[in-house]
Amino acid sequence: MAAIGVGAFILVLLVLLHGAGLHGVLVLHKRGVRRLKAEPPHFVRALFLFGLAVFLMLALHLLGFTLWALSLLRLGLIPRAYNAFYFCANAYTTLGFGSVDLDAHWRNIAPIIAISGMFSFAWTTSALVSVVTAHGELIAQLEDRREREMEMRFAFRKDAWAALEIERQAERSEKEKARSQAAGASLFQRLLIRRNEMRRVRELRKAKAAEILELRRKERELEANIAPAVLPRDSSDGK
Repeated sequence: MAAIGVGAFILVLLVLLHGAGLHGVLVLHKRGVRRLKAEPPHFVRALFLFGLAVFLMLALHLLGFTLWALSLLRLGLIPRAYNAFYFCANAYTTLGFGSVDLDAHWRNIAPIIAISGMFSFAWTTSALVSVVTAHGELIAQLEDRREREMEMRFAFRKDAWAALEIERQAERSEKEKARSQAAGASLFQRLLIRRNEMRRVRELRKAKAAEILELRRKERELEANIAPAVLPRDSSDGK
């Protein structure tokens, strides 16, 4: 009865700690997803966020059987630390393989450790499904936004190329006009025509540069407008 009582107390405590830890992992992942949806698409950061959530879930399980091992060491049921960790890891994962065993009066703790592991793994599986679902939706939204940005940039390059082509045609027209005016003109008149031609070419290039800058500004505004709205806060993230 003492083994069952002590084991049940530790089991409830560890399950509560595991639940609090999973809640923290889910809140962390949800906040990261919200930030990534409000920023330019970063697929590497999205993958890092997903990997971090999985690693933290693994750390919760490592912490779980570590606390079991420390409890058995504190109770003096297993004398050495490495034997305690090995025994609790096998019992927690229900592997059932190992040469370390407890005293006959305390053997009932082993199945209680296994029950705590099953509770924790089931809870983690549910949380992992939520994380995987949210990660898939995030990747889909980031990919959709990346495609829209690429389409917008392609349209901008097309407009910029058209503006440059118009500017080149205008330059060629000015040069042909200057050559026709210079035919039969004196040296001084040719220099004057050449200077006027260069001035008009500079004005054309300056106007087209300003037009391209305006196109780039509109492109940046459109990219900012296609950013998804920040998800509304809910009560699960603690704010």
